[in-house]
This record gives sequence, C-alpha cells and structure tokens, in this order.
Amino acid sequence: MPSRFELANAIRALSMDAVQKANSGHPGAPMGMADIAEVLWNDYLQHNPADPHWPDRDRFVLSNGHGSMLLYSLLHLTGYDLDLEQLQNFRQLHSKTAGHPEFGYAPGVETTTGPLGQGLANAVGMAIAERTLAAQFNRPGHAIVDHYTYCFVGDGCLMEGISHEVSSLAGTQQLGKLIAFYDDNGISIDGEVEGWFTDDTAKRFEAYGWHVVPAVDGHKPEEIKAAIELARSHDDKPSLIVCKTIIGFGAPNKQGKEECHGAALGEDEVAAARQQLDWPHAPFHVPEDIYQGWDAAEAGRSRQADWQARFERYAEAYPALAREFLRRQKGELPAELTSEALIEQAQAKGESIASRKASLACLNELGPQLPELLGGSADLAPSNLTFWKGAEAISAEAPGGNYLHYGVREFGMGAIMNGLVLHGGFIPYGATFLIFMEYMRNAVRMAALMGQRAIYVFTHDSIGLGEDGPTHQPVEQLTTLRSTPNLSTWRPCDATETAAAWDAALKRQAGPTALVLSRQGLPHQARDKQQLANIQRGGYVLKDGDGTPELILIATGSEVGLAMDAAAVLAEQGRAVRVVSMPSTDAFDAQDAAYRQAVLPAEVGNRIAIEAGHRDVWYKYVGLEGRIVGMSTFGESAPAGDLFEHFGFTVDNLVAEAEQLLDDADDD
Repeated sequence: MPSRFELANAIRALSMDAVQKANSGHPGAPMGMADIAEVLWNDYLQHNPADPHWPDRDRFVLSNGHGSMLLYSLLHLTGYDLDLEQLQNFRQLHSKTAGHPEFGYAPGVETTTGPLGQGLANAVGMAIAERTLAAQFNRPGHAIVDHYTYCFVGDGCLMEGISHEVSSLAGTQQLGKLIAFYDDNGISIDGEVEGWFTDDTAKRFEAYGWHVVPAVDGHKPEEIKAAIELARSHDDKPSLIVCKTIIGFGAPNKQGKEECHGAALGEDEVAAARQQLDWPHAPFHVPEDIYQGWDAAEAGRSRQADWQARFERYAEAYPALAREFLRRQKGELPAELTSEALIEQAQAKGESIASRKASLACLNELGPQLPELLGGSADLAPSNLTFWKGAEAISAEAPGGNYLHYGVREFGMGAIMNGLVLHGGFIPYGATFLIFMEYMRNAVRMAALMGQRAIYVFTHDSIGLGEDGPTHQPVEQLTTLRSTPNLSTWRPCDATETAAAWDAALKRQAGPTALVLSRQGLPHQARDKQQLANIQRGGYVLKDGDGTPELILIATGSEVGLAMDAAAVLAEQGRAVRVVSMPSTDAFDAQDAAYRQAVLPAEVGNRIAIEAGHRDVWYKYVGLEGRIVGMSTFGESAPAGDLFEHFGFTVDNLVAEAEQLLDDADDD
C-alpha cells in the first residue's frame, strides 16, 4: 500500500505536469495543499465518483480556484469520469479542465470558483441548505440529509470583503457542518503577503463565532487528521482549520516563493521536483498501486447504497415526504402550481399598486405552494416586501424555516444564494434596492454563468425613488443586467405583468431572473386574453389604433402608464399610435422574427422608447431615426414627481417629442 506521502505526490506530479504542458496555470497551491486533500478525500469525504449528483454526498468547494489542478487531480485519481487526456488538455479549448473550476464542465465540480472568496460564500450557502433541508425532511430514526460541506480557502479568499460578509453570517447561524481549511502559505501573486495582509485570521474567525484549529502543519497527515476530528466534534459552530503550508511543496528552487504561484515551474524545476519528491515516473504516468490507493469507486457505491436503503425505509414510513424530497432534488415545480393563474387573477383584480406590492401579493400565493422557495433580503425586507405572511426566519435555533435575514450583505447574499441552489432542494430569491445590485454584481454574473435558478427582487427601480437622491437612484443598472448573458430581466408595468414575471422566473430552470420593481404605485392596464398571453413573450402591443401605426411608443415599468397617457393625447390629435409594453427585452429578443415584426413593424420608423434609466439599450429598438426619452446623467434629490418632470418624463414632453418626430417625418 502506498504511503500517504506517495498518494499526495500523485496530486503534485499531475498538477505540475498539466500546468507545464499548458505553460499556464497555478502549480503552487495544488502542490502545497496536496497532503490536506489526501487526508480529507481518503479518510472523510463521503462521495461516489459514479454518481456526482448523489443527494447526500459531502460537498467539496475549492474557493482558491486558481489551484484547479488540485481538484482535477482528485477527481481523476478517485475515479470520476475525467481521464488523463482531459488533464493533459488543461486550459485548452473544449477541455473539461478549465483554468478555474467551472460548474457543468467536469463531473464533481460543485460550483464555479473563479473570483476569490465566492467559493467560501457558496459553501456557506450549501451548509445552510443542508441544515435547512435536514430540518424540513429528517424524522426521528430517519436521517436522509446528513452531510458536511468542506471548503479550501487561500489568502486571497480571506482578503476579499465577501469573506467577512459570509463568515460573519455563518457564525451567527452556527453552521456546525461547515469546515474550511485555510491554506496559510504566506504568498500571493505580488509576493509575501506580510506586506499587505497581517490579520490575525484565527482571532478574526473566533470573533465571528467559529471554532478555530490553529497552527496545523499542512504537511503532517496526523495533525491534519486530528484537526478534522476536532472540527467535526464541534457541531454547534463552523470550523476553520488553519494549515501552515509551503506553496509549491517539492519544487526545491521555487517552493515557498511567488514564482510558483501563477506560472509553470519550467522543465528544469519540474525535473528537480521529481527528484526531490522521489517521483521517478514520466509526465502524466500514475502507477497502478497509486490509483488503487486513491480509488473511491467501491467505497462510494457502498456509501450510496447504504443511503438508498435508508431512504427506502424513510419512503415506507413517510411516502409523501419522500416524493416531495425527490421532486425538490430534481428541481421540478409542483404539478398543481397555480403561478400562471396569478396573471389572470391580477388582471381581474385590476389594482393600481407598486410592483413591489404586487410581488408580495404573488409571494403570499406562491409561498404555500412552493416549500422550496427560500427567500431573503439584505436588511430591506420592509422596503423590498419579501417577507410574505407565511415566511419563517431561519436561525440556529429554528433551522427549518424558509427565509434568511442576510443583514447588510448584498454580495454575500448573492453568492450564498448560488450555494443554496447548487446544493439542490431550493429556489432562492433575494432582495435589495436595484442600485445595490452593484454590490452583488459578480455573484449575479456567476449565477448566469452557471445557469442556476436564482431570483433577484430589485426594488426602487428608478429616479422614482425620490428624495434619497442620486446615490440611491439607479440609472445604468438595468443596462448592466440586460447585457449579462443568460440573465433574464423583467421590469413590469403593473400587477399583472409582475405576476407574469414571477411565473416566468419560477419556470426558468437554466438561469437566473431579475425582477425590477417600483417603489411608487403603477396604474393598472386593460388587456384582452391575447395580450395576457403575450406578456411572457417579453414585448407586446398594449394599445393600438386602426391600421398601420404611424408612431410606436415603447416603454417599461412606470413609463408604460406615461406612454399610454401620451398616446391618448396623440390619438385625440388624429395620430395613429401604438404602445408596446416591453417588460423583458431578452424574452422579446428570443421570439421568432414574425412575432417581433408583428409587434415592431420594420416599416414603422417613427419610434420613441421611454424608460427612466440609461438610454443606450433602446437604440436597437428605435434605430437612428427614432428617439429615446431616458437618462443620460445621474439623478437628483427631490420628490419623485419633481424628478420625473425635471428629467422630461411627463405627458407634455413625450407628446412634444412625438409631434416633433412626426413633423420631421412628414417633412421628409
């Protein structure tokens, strides 16, 4: 049987060989953390390489994702469907072994960890998901949800501000089955971190309420194992194991230096490392006895079989719960869900209310039907209106709820939501003001990149916010959201469109959705059945005259009511005006050409787009001949009505713009 050192050296060799072949990558972290990974994966990690989606597997997150070859080596060695050819194609086009771990590329990669710190945040979300799911489904004598979340973090992860946000919340939540390993190697890209990172990390995490195991030699398996045992014995708080390691361990001339952090070692140093580690094998060659020492296939099958037997006993005792658990694991919505009916109900009710209030009305109806909905707000629940009447706050004492008070932690909230949805069993929604999307922007991008069903409730959507002023009034944020690939963005104009947006968000499984909602009341709009059916096509004709229109007004959100009022004035002047409500530009762009032509006929060049946000996104709909009533500056501090008048969002100004556009067209 190979020694632990020999098993760990397989990681080191594969990592330095892959980086060297690509002439790109980060060999230092994999070589430095190999001993920690060997103990964790061989002695503790509950997983099955044959089924990377087994619900009760332990989750492993490599937050310092630049060390991706550590994870790829582990997956390959333990028996996942990741062969040597994939390791040899590290960082190459169409390879499963991307430069940083990418969810959906290689089996066993639990999350995309590129931006530092977000992996730790995802792990916090996964640990919350495990504990909440266990509280909701486990019954005495039947523990079908019982696993750990392990996370590797580096200096960079802990320097990023998001690490404070999520670690603070994890301590408050007392997530006893979350264990993080800090790779304390003292090196980052710029060199020795003591010049810019002198925090007492152990005391910092103790202050958060974590259990800390300090000063563990990251190259002594017996110390690592003892630390893990100690961490697992503290089930009332998360644990941080501080592992002192040597970056690039085994590379005699570069270990412990920044040279091995983010660049290939070089052929001579790779050869020297082979000699230093007593690894005489050719590049990418792993002896059979080493493979056997790592192979987790049989142990994984046995673990999952044991769990399956427990689950079958659970299903006999609690058949309804078992069916519900499997449904939620698959991400399927209940067959009896009435989210679509909410659209007709809102239309029939005909309320003129703020879309944030309409959203709360939707949640009050959807919440009882969707136990997987796990909501939250970044300390703005009374303003975002996300704490519906059946919401129950999750806490250390009451973990089985359905709502997280994230505190003022927008970025942490977004990344924790990603962890929740990646874990399985939940559809998370999280809320803040639209302007503070900026704080969570990268987590939103990661959800879109990974294709995860997270729902963002962004309220106070424009200068209509009013007196709080330009710091709180979003201008460019809608453009940012709309330009993000695989993110669906909805800005509804009334309660009916809000219900349609919620229905679309819930049914969208391949990516996140942003619901952009108003603070101020919005007028209800009349619609026939066809118009109701067309809302979810993203853009549709809300008002039309007879025959071909001579002018098209395109608007979203609160500006749809303005467009309707202006159209009425223009109609009295004998103008044929069409009003198009476009709550979702991405949904509209996804429609077939015939439908888009029917809504926005190419032959009608007289078009005006109206939105109290940045102008540029609208040029593709109005063209060079059209006009845009929008924002090109930041806002001001004043009551909403005064601001709309000041910036030209009035019926009089819109009518004047239309008249000028039509007069110019007539002159041509």
